[in-house]
Amino acid sequence: MEKAIVRPYKRPNALCRLICFPWAGGGTSHFAQWGKLFSSSIEVSVVRLPGRESRAKEPFAKDMTAVINEITSALLKDLQEKPFAFFGHSFGAYISYAVAVHLKEKHGLEPIHLFLSGVYAPHSEAFLLMGKVNEAKDEDILEHVKFLGGTPSEFLKNEDIKKHLILTVREDVSILQTYSFEKAERKTIFSCDVTCFDGSEETVHDAEAWLNITRGDTSIYSLPGGHFYLLEPSNEIFLIKHITKCIENAAL
Repeated sequence: MEKAIVRPYKRPNALCRLICFPWAGGGTSHFAQWGKLFSSSIEVSVVRLPGRESRAKEPFAKDMTAVINEITSALLKDLQEKPFAFFGHSFGAYISYAVAVHLKEKHGLEPIHLFLSGVYAPHSEAFLLMGKVNEAKDEDILEHVKFLGGTPSEFLKNEDIKKHLILTVREDVSILQTYSFEKAERKTIFSCDVTCFDGSEETVHDAEAWLNITRGDTSIYSLPGGHFYLLEPSNEIFLIKHITKCIENAAL
């Protein structure tokens, strides 16, 4: 459990669990801090994939099936006990969606709310370009990472950290090419509410396309900033307040 799922602020009496899925190349540190920012009614857990942090010596996951199975195995008992919601940013949003599809199809479980952040629609040109990551040179991946922001400049000045970051981003994005989002969308329709968040300065994400995955209520919010708008303190405050309101309303 502690290997694949990080839960630094345990709240056994919480009404709901919020599972957070980090971006490509990312670790658990940012979302782990959310554990102390949410009210006592919400317990925050963060997914940690192999190849990073305390799992740095483990081989990277090779396909989406491996990722889904590991996360499901680590979380299933908890998700059967009480209501849960998913929040995924960028790459993490795709993983959260794939895990949600699996839980609904195989275990009859569904999040009470699905929050998708900074994520392109699977049929969009931007998403299809991500499929060419295996052909990309290291310097191209690094330039893209710099363009998106969100990575401390001191990390990019350290050759070992920079090299590992490029490798992690490459391996993470490669996972997405092993999953058929189109097939999942045809087969599985949720009943939960879905909310999409975007940075106002970033390329249009076709967020509307994600709203077709559910029969529940849907909404889209564009917040000031770029791809990593959620790192801005004012945006983070908005996210936490809004997510809390959505979860508490759904859990009642």
